[in-house]
Amino acid sequence: MNPALSARLADWDAVPTRSPFGVYVHVPFCAARCGYCDFNTYTPVELAGSGASPDGWLDAVRRELDLAVHTVGPRAVDTVFVGGGTPSLLGADRLGEVLDAVRGSFGLAPGAEVTTESNPESTSPEFFAGLVEAGFTRVSLGMQSAAPHVLRVLDRRHTPGRAVAAAREARAAGIGHVNLDLIYATPGETDDDLRASLDAVLDAGVDHVSAYALIVEDGTALARRVARGELPAPDDDVAAARYELIDDRLDAAGLHWYEVSNWAASEPAACRHNLGYWLDGDWWGLGPGAHSHLSGVRWWNVKHPARYASLLAEGESPEAGREVLTESERHTERVMLRLRLATGLPLDLLDDDGRAAAVRAAEDGLLDPAALPTGRAVLTRRGRLLADGVINALLAGAPV
Repeated sequence: MNPALSARLADWDAVPTRSPFGVYVHVPFCAARCGYCDFNTYTPVELAGSGASPDGWLDAVRRELDLAVHTVGPRAVDTVFVGGGTPSLLGADRLGEVLDAVRGSFGLAPGAEVTTESNPESTSPEFFAGLVEAGFTRVSLGMQSAAPHVLRVLDRRHTPGRAVAAAREARAAGIGHVNLDLIYATPGETDDDLRASLDAVLDAGVDHVSAYALIVEDGTALARRVARGELPAPDDDVAAARYELIDDRLDAAGLHWYEVSNWAASEPAACRHNLGYWLDGDWWGLGPGAHSHLSGVRWWNVKHPARYASLLAEGESPEAGREVLTESERHTERVMLRLRLATGLPLDLLDDDGRAAAVRAAEDGLLDPAALPTGRAVLTRRGRLLADGVINALLAGAPV
């Protein structure tokens, strides 16, 4: 191992890690770029001539796993999440190799949750059967909408019915938990469009739904279209009304919110990997651009897959930067993330001014007054819509 890398890793030898421990694997490959996407992804055209390939990426991931084991030490992994990008482009066999690499390095804890994201168009019954055989327990499918014109605005290439069919195929293959992702408040979407999307989601029989308001990110094709006046910017009031529509419909169907943007049919259906993020857990992020966190230290990898693979092949760390969070910063993050959960924020994480602000927020209908005597601050639905303001008030001890 490179001496500079060994010296850098020496800092970690005495760092304890806490249970649970997760591994995130970033797959940077996509067949095409969606207009709203600002994730660290690359199309074949963008990678042409760089030398980057799925095989080279997998070799580099294995090398980074060696680095991770050296850093963390013996540690069974409680959750694995393969995201992207489009992991399903790798195929079930190569995704199985990814999981085998994690299993062969850290090992998987009994009952580990193993998730992969998938694009409906690059899945099939055989793909899902392969995932089950490899040991995947959960799949998350990007549906976004059932309305063809909404999918066109988002530059999504799958047909409206394919996501529902894929969800059924995943369930039939024996995938234990299936999620469908929705995006709402896209320019041109109507209430009826969203109702039809929700009907399709529920008809698919999934036990988890994620729903996110469209955000126009700088540098995306969608942002350029909005700037040129081709599309209106998303409307905050429309987004709030659509959120309420989603919450009403899913709740009536037995899927209840457990995080502001996530609904599950039962406690086992909730995404344990993401709960690790929201509950200040530890995780190692493998792959180009992946972020990691251990005991208040956060770092991130170089973004380009060719550079990522080259560094690891040379015995170097792929780390691009890091930050050591102060206790104040960690406290702020705990308040921000825990308040987003239906289980709420323990009031003992707040100072006297923060607890007084919680009482005022409950009087204003933003926190559940019944939860305060139990020692927790829990957002009402109105509070979920104004969560950022509530968080700021609790941290500052000021009125919302």
